[in-house]
Amino acid sequence: MNTKVTGYRTLSEDEIALMNEGKALGVAFGEYLDKLRDMPGIDQRWLATGKTDLQKGLMCVIRSIAQPETF
Repeated sequence: MNTKVTGYRTLSEDEIALMNEGKALGVAFGEYLDKLRDMPGIDQRWLATGKTDLQKGLMCVIRSIAQPETF
């Protein structure tokens, strides 16, 4: 069943699979960052900046697949 989300076009099964794969990679990377957060000697400022930039990057990648029709 493929339901329409407001502002998004209907995605193909391949696009949905790619988005889910990207989201799974994000979860795995988030777990890696959590490990780094708990390690002594890690510069938390750089880690926080890297985390934010990676989140934004993944969001851009997912958006490139979804191609939303709205802002």
